[in-house]
Amino acid sequence: MRQVIGFLLVIICLPMIWILYSFIHSELLSASSFQDDLAQSIQLSSPTLSSPVILLDENDHIFSEDYVEWRNPLPLQSIPLFVQELFIQSEDVEFYNHVGFNFSAIFRALFANATANAKDQGASTITQQLVRLRYLSTEKTYERKVIELVYAYELEKQATKEEILTNYLNEIYFSNQVYGIGAAATYYFGKPLNKLSEAELAFVSAIPNNPTIYNPLEHFEATKKRQELLIDVLVKNEKIPKKHGEALKAEPIVLHTKSKKQLFPAYSTYVLEELKNLISNNEDYTEKMSTAQNEQQKLIFENELQSKVNEIIAQGVTIHTALNPVKQQNDEKYINQLLSKTPDLQAASVVINNDTREIISLFGGKDYKKFDFHRAYQAVRQPGSALKPLLVYAPVFETTTLTPNNTINGGKLCIGNYCPKNYGGAVYGYVTIKQAFRLSHNTPAVRLLETVGIDNAFAKLSQFQFDHITKEDHSYAAALGGLTNGVTVLEMADGYTSFINGMYKPAHAIRKVTDTSGKVLYEWNEEKTEVWSPKTVQTMRGLLADVVQNGTGKGITISSPYVGAKTGTTNDFHDYWIAGLSGRYTSAVWIGYDMPQNMKPIESKKIHHAIFNEIMTNE
Repeated sequence: MRQVIGFLLVIICLPMIWILYSFIHSELLSASSFQDDLAQSIQLSSPTLSSPVILLDENDHIFSEDYVEWRNPLPLQSIPLFVQELFIQSEDVEFYNHVGFNFSAIFRALFANATANAKDQGASTITQQLVRLRYLSTEKTYERKVIELVYAYELEKQATKEEILTNYLNEIYFSNQVYGIGAAATYYFGKPLNKLSEAELAFVSAIPNNPTIYNPLEHFEATKKRQELLIDVLVKNEKIPKKHGEALKAEPIVLHTKSKKQLFPAYSTYVLEELKNLISNNEDYTEKMSTAQNEQQKLIFENELQSKVNEIIAQGVTIHTALNPVKQQNDEKYINQLLSKTPDLQAASVVINNDTREIISLFGGKDYKKFDFHRAYQAVRQPGSALKPLLVYAPVFETTTLTPNNTINGGKLCIGNYCPKNYGGAVYGYVTIKQAFRLSHNTPAVRLLETVGIDNAFAKLSQFQFDHITKEDHSYAAALGGLTNGVTVLEMADGYTSFINGMYKPAHAIRKVTDTSGKVLYEWNEEKTEVWSPKTVQTMRGLLADVVQNGTGKGITISSPYVGAKTGTTNDFHDYWIAGLSGRYTSAVWIGYDMPQNMKPIESKKIHHAIFNEIMTNE
């Protein structure tokens, strides 16, 4: 009885509904202020979408993907006509004829809803559905429906049918955080849209009608039935022959669902950090922050930079990197196995290709998970004697006439209140600079820093990317690696690349960043600069090689025409370092505990030597 009454009320009220709507519609659109506001708010520009961030290795193979939503927008000409017809015939057969809404369909829906005492019948055109996706909520009220009609009408005035259909097909929801027909093809079948069969096209096109009910991963059979219904609609509307429709329904559907690639988390985590630095450099934020007048202004620039990074990432980018996947995998496996033998011991390493100055392998910590604390670039630790080549010895040979054969006093020393001691408290007489370097004597290093001059030595160090060095570090303690904060493993490896040939260019993991169309957005454009003369380079390479052959680097057994390195040990044996280079790679290795503790009991194991040998040997 209630259904009959509702049906009669709709019939009686239809003329009034029509008159009332026509009046409201006319009045709203005649009000110029409203019309201007409406036109401004209903713009069919590309919306801000969360698109995938894809990371490629040196061979242009995907090794990591980051996305909340899987999207792959396509131009209309790249969407098969078969798909376009599927949606038009099933959702809005009068799409190319109406002005945004279809009154005959609305009246049919009103009758159906009244007789059912519900609001389940939609009657929405493709334009209305796009409006709802873009601008409105999905609540089922008649008030919202009227607003939807007005918005759809305005959208039809601004955009062509082709533009509306393109946006619709790229924005509708296909379940499992997949948006757009192009993304649905790659997500459910693992191939681009133009490679799908018509049966597969009909299958994915079945999902948006109700993405929960027709989620093919949970309700495959329901999706298959919906696919067959769509095919029957095409047959009924004479878009395809019946025989062809039966053949499409009989074709087996086999899903090849996409799984998010998350390989090499230590490398991908660093790449996303470097992306921020790359954008900062290209958008002049690096300079702005370095010249900020106060901390408040610097914070403003940092927030602007983060907003820019978020904007770029949301658009979807592909980051081309220098990752050597085989080497990364081998390095991770070896170091993780080695560290597992000593509870809580941690390590970090960086490997740089000498020819390209690119970072090809990174170890961020034992059993590293994405976005964990990254010990290769975030852990700032005291470098010990590993800093001596860059701060003391290379500046000595660059700014004085001293040679490795000159002698230097290895005895006791006090400069003011600073009285450094050699390892174990040993006291030496005069030793050659070569001997002092080989065995990492401390008092000779301080005397050499005094010879160069603290400011001159730090001026040389400032050529590199040591971001945690402060003015307070300009002291004689720095000669032994005693710093206020410290350095990172990445900074150390980066600095040692200057001993390849005296030329320096900051080491990076990113080669270039492109948008979804392949256009290059960002890339590093730094040039190599000479930081050490050929004489200094030759001398330093000789000293570093001597450490491996005769000094604290004994135990380094790398098969290469050239191998040179310097070790470092900090107070109370809290940190062990090795930094050096071969003919092919430059690297730095650190081992220690996150909460520093004495490692003297494991010194004889030479774990850092073993890691250095492995990562400098692996291809």
